[in-house]
Amino acid sequence: MSDIKTGINPLFLREEELRQGIELLFFAYRDFTAEPDAILGEYGFGRAHHRVIYFVGRHPGITVSDLLEILRITKQSLSRVLGQLVEEKFIVQRPGVRDRRQRLLELTEKGIELERLLTERQRARIARAYREAGAEAVEGFRKVMLGLVDEADRGRFPARAAGLRRGA
Repeated sequence: MSDIKTGINPLFLREEELRQGIELLFFAYRDFTAEPDAILGEYGFGRAHHRVIYFVGRHPGITVSDLLEILRITKQSLSRVLGQLVEEKFIVQRPGVRDRRQRLLELTEKGIELERLLTERQRARIARAYREAGAEAVEGFRKVMLGLVDEADRGRFPARAAGLRRGA
């Protein structure tokens, strides 16, 4: 059955719709990262620093191995970025409680402030887009994004109702 509003049958997407989706992702990513990139540049940081700061802030006490699993980068790449963030006092590392070889990561007050500064602009952009699109489109977007995420990582995202209860 074809979507009456758009005339696009979602089950039989043509090359043009697929290409437009790819381009929209490129443009959205460019614009989504532009403001944070400018802020990161003031610190001499890049997008890898942003991802580390974001996920350490989102998961205080995350282990280095769990962070590596999320980011899917090499230990060497993470070591360079994490070393700089620790040295400049944006992140602290603590030994694990049960396994002292583990390194647990947390943002410092300085790191929390930078994460807030970076995220508030992206949050505002997403909130504006969500408001303009409406609830049904937001749920559709969520489904599309989950569909783009590798199946192994989809479990990281709670069901919609759980996210609403947390205020997400």
